[in-house]
Amino acid sequence: MLPFGSQLIGQTEKALNALLRTVLVDRQLSEREWVALRLTSQFDGPDALAETIRDRAQFADAADLLSGLERRGLIVDDALSVAGADLVDEIGREIRALTEPIWAGIDAADAEAAARALRSVLAQTTMLLRG
Repeated sequence: MLPFGSQLIGQTEKALNALLRTVLVDRQLSEREWVALRLTSQFDGPDALAETIRDRAQFADAADLLSGLERRGLIVDDALSVAGADLVDEIGREIRALTEPIWAGIDAADAEAAARALRSVLAQTTMLLRG
């Protein structure tokens, strides 16, 4: 069994990403595009959307990624279009249905402890990246 640390977090991320790709493949949407759409759905300023995505997702090419989604009609004026919102909702429902059994089997206290640990890892990693 892997101890808590970067290898366990990395393998967990890879496994969850593999599940995500099964949902995205028929929609001709990459994982990076999905992340950009999800972050757009949560965007409320005050920074530019591209800057927000660059910072939160570590996508140096966020502006180019957003331009591609705009050309596909999924984003308009730093917000999801109707088609983009519908797609995010549809994919979100499918992801929830696929992953609900995973989360349901985790004790609430264990889930909260894991969330605290992961928030700490995220905060410290973000500080290291910002220098």
